[in-house]
Amino acid sequence: MADADILKTGFIGLGSQGGPMAERILAAGYPLTVWARRPEALEPFVAQGAVAAGSVAELGAACDLIGVCVVDDAGVAAVCDELIPALRPGGLLVIHSTILPESCEALAQRCAARGVQFLDAPVSGGGPAAATGKLTVMCGGDGDAFARARPVFESFAGAVVHLGPVGSGQRAKIVNNALMAANMGLAHAALAAGEALGIERGALAELIKVSSGRSFGVEVYARLPSPQAFAHGAPLLVKDVKLLAAVLPHHAGVETLREAASGFLSAAIGQDI
Repeated sequence: MADADILKTGFIGLGSQGGPMAERILAAGYPLTVWARRPEALEPFVAQGAVAAGSVAELGAACDLIGVCVVDDAGVAAVCDELIPALRPGGLLVIHSTILPESCEALAQRCAARGVQFLDAPVSGGGPAAATGKLTVMCGGDGDAFARARPVFESFAGAVVHLGPVGSGQRAKIVNNALMAANMGLAHAALAAGEALGIERGALAELIKVSSGRSFGVEVYARLPSPQAFAHGAPLLVKDVKLLAAVLPHHAGVETLREAASGFLSAAIGQDI
């Protein structure tokens, strides 16, 4: 990259997925500023060449493109209430979190009032895919903003898809995750049926993985010794199934996905969803 092409990037949300994303941005040669509530969380990134910001506002004022990858709507709102007033005109705010599409639309309006571009760009694949540059990025927003951000996204993604206006990335992500949850729920039911028929669970799982019933959900489920072993990931899928129901209430397809997912997710978190 020529110096003129290098965006000054910022990143907030250095967790199991956001952390590897930030590391990939650094490795691609982009100047990176990071912020976290716990200063010690910044140390590995500073050791790799990132700059630690003293506040959210300081990060916003220093960067051309800022990625936010915190857990939920409340977390995004808390960060953006401090971040947006500090952004420079011409900046670009990217939300990698999975949140309500309407929340992104409201944030985009606030950004536009300051002359700041906005993209919702949730990601799929988890920390391992982020670390190897193979995440999928699902984008909603203006085409010019997408073109500007795409080289940064390609530092941590294997597939980057522009789906339409602001909110489109979130809508695609929650449909995708609801389908993933449904596939895991169907795998849970199918392997239980196989065991009831006297078929060894592991053997059946290996068979399905190379047969017409295969899916990524089956592969993930087959690795679990029990649904409870998915206690970390299950709440995130529960959140996304509920987000889909919130944005598309009383829809038959949404209810089908929820019902398919419910047996597995309820077992994983220990309560009905």
